[in-house]
Amino acid sequence: METVRGYIEHIIYRNNENGYTVLNLVSDGEDITCVGSFKYVDEGENVELKGEFTEHAVYGEQFKAVSYEVKSPEDTVSIIRYLGSGAVKGVGQALATRIVKEFGEDTFRIIEEEPERLVRVKGISDRKAREIALQIMEKKDLRQIMVFLQQYGITGSLANKVYQRYGNEAYRVINENPYLLADDINGVGFKIADEIARKAGIHTDSDFRIRCAVVYLLNMAAGEGHCYLPKDELIKRAVELLDVPEDAVWTQVMNLSMEQKVFIKLRGNETAVYGRNYYYMELSCARRLRDLDIVTDNDELLIRKKIGAIEKALNIELEELQKEAALKAVCNGLTVITGGPGTGKTTIINTIIKYFETEQMDIALAAPTGRAAKRMSEATGYEASTIQRMLKLKASADDESLNGRNGYYYEMNEDNPVEADVVIIDEMSMVDIALFNALLKAVPVGVRLILVGDTDQLPSVGPGSVLKDIIQSGCFPVVALRKIFRQAEQSDIVLNAHRINEGRHLALDNKSSDFFFLERDNVDLILNNIIHLIREKLPKYVKADPYDIQVLTPMRKGTLGVEALNPIIQRYLNPPSAKKNEYEVNDVLFREGDKVMQVKNNYQLEWEIVSKYGIPIEQGLGVFNGDMGIVREINSFNETMIVEYDGMRKVTYPFSGLDELEHAYAVTIHKSQGSEYPAVVIPLLSGPRMLFNRNLLYTGVTRAKDCVMLLGSREKINSMIDNTDEHLRYTGLCAQIKEMYGIKSA
Repeated sequence: METVRGYIEHIIYRNNENGYTVLNLVSDGEDITCVGSFKYVDEGENVELKGEFTEHAVYGEQFKAVSYEVKSPEDTVSIIRYLGSGAVKGVGQALATRIVKEFGEDTFRIIEEEPERLVRVKGISDRKAREIALQIMEKKDLRQIMVFLQQYGITGSLANKVYQRYGNEAYRVINENPYLLADDINGVGFKIADEIARKAGIHTDSDFRIRCAVVYLLNMAAGEGHCYLPKDELIKRAVELLDVPEDAVWTQVMNLSMEQKVFIKLRGNETAVYGRNYYYMELSCARRLRDLDIVTDNDELLIRKKIGAIEKALNIELEELQKEAALKAVCNGLTVITGGPGTGKTTIINTIIKYFETEQMDIALAAPTGRAAKRMSEATGYEASTIQRMLKLKASADDESLNGRNGYYYEMNEDNPVEADVVIIDEMSMVDIALFNALLKAVPVGVRLILVGDTDQLPSVGPGSVLKDIIQSGCFPVVALRKIFRQAEQSDIVLNAHRINEGRHLALDNKSSDFFFLERDNVDLILNNIIHLIREKLPKYVKADPYDIQVLTPMRKGTLGVEALNPIIQRYLNPPSAKKNEYEVNDVLFREGDKVMQVKNNYQLEWEIVSKYGIPIEQGLGVFNGDMGIVREINSFNETMIVEYDGMRKVTYPFSGLDELEHAYAVTIHKSQGSEYPAVVIPLLSGPRMLFNRNLLYTGVTRAKDCVMLLGSREKINSMIDNTDEHLRYTGLCAQIKEMYGIKSA
């Protein structure tokens, strides 16, 4: 480990997200380019860096720092340099020289202890003297608190958040109740707070610890899709996490309930414990759904006559349930239309659009993901957007946003509703409770809301089971389309999807033109077949690019899971090249040209669409779990990677944010929801029963437009069809709706 000392002459580049900085250091008259995380340094400051000299392929010799310490300027030249560098707002080189000429090496003591004496310097008023002193003290306080926080493993941007939130009170918070950090600061959860508390000597049976753990467990349950946890399940998880008695946990749950930080409700025969946010989301959704549930006074015969005219104009013939769906959509404020593939959901959406167009009504179309919105646009011929874009997602100036989330809010809400007479949402099975709550806030009473989806698909990635709960409540008009239409009957993809859903085993005899099965019992042979299919056979067969052929798998782990498949497929579809930059992080090698997927919702990521001349023509916010794109550029100097989504939206990721991305040559079936691919390849050989169920196979098969290719075990496919077990979700929207209507839940 080497040490260099000097002053910062110029900051060349700084990433404000992670503190990564490239700076020019003057050390003993020599210029040194230094790189590292220097979030709290300014030009003109004296620093001591520890690290090593490295040779960059493009930029030559650099000093790569692993730690640094800011040193107070000791001689008059250094003091002038620091004060005049711009580090202290309102002090330039000339004024800095006058200050140091007046006070010499005693300058910093004067500023900190006797700032009123600064007025003796020409150009400094009482107010300016106070401002200079305040800036110097703030920087001193910040550095002192950074040193204090580093004792507890708190560094970088988190330490800055702690200082911004508590100031000098941070000393008291850390020593008395570090679990407050989990309540007050975005990015701090129970585990971080618990580690800080351990280092601070807080007892393991502390009330603060138990309370923080309860909130943490409820938040973790939301990551599993739950809106609440049953009392017994919550206590069990808390005891395992904390190693404390059950009654100690329940005492703190009751205390949190009295403070309305959690809510306790009866759900059937069990006691449900909700986190505050999800309780209010369900309650809000139930109330707003009831408000929208208005029956308008219409002439049914006239409506049917108009629907008949639309049938003639579109040259279609609706079956009776489709006509019923159109009628309900016209006559009701809220309508749900559900059905599997080939049952005419798109046809009925088009009919409804045409009807409301003839009534001179404004129509808004949306879906939960960019891919689903694109499919909706292609199927209807009308512009559709993601729900987030329709609601105009915006960055929040404060950490606490209007929606109770951190860093973002929706511009469209109850005070600024969507300007439409009719709102149609497709792929509703993918919509979680948080997004649905935001949507309902922006849909005022009197607007017709039409929800379309397939309840047999996998549930949303986020918490809730919105579409199923709405239907199961029995409180709203629902039309379930069942008939498979003649055109769809020609597709074995559609027919086999319905057979799977009905629990019937498949022929798997390869007599189909769009549904194939290769029986294989060897993993290596399956891998070879996958590569051959996506490189050679399927692109020609479905007339698509190899990148458009999607490998879907039930699992993340295992020899045929996402983590094993992606590096193998990357090697063949996007091999190393001297023309392609690479970057490796956490054992994942990203390469320009890679197919990648965003694996968590990030409401603050900025995207832009640029013209062919590189001029931004549209900008927006938010990249969401399941969005797929292509790596267009990797810049090692700036430590950034540019990913292009939907062939249009470009997003710049700092290297520190690449944990939100993974390769997408193979993805889990769950992550493929709402997407449609020309062909899908699904390896099914072995895996846990919980994952290998009918619901999962049905969802995977219905992702294909032109071709399904199953590889593996016939017995495993049959056992999946027989397995109706689904991952249980604890949700209460159905019960909340019934309560709104005065219906007692069973």
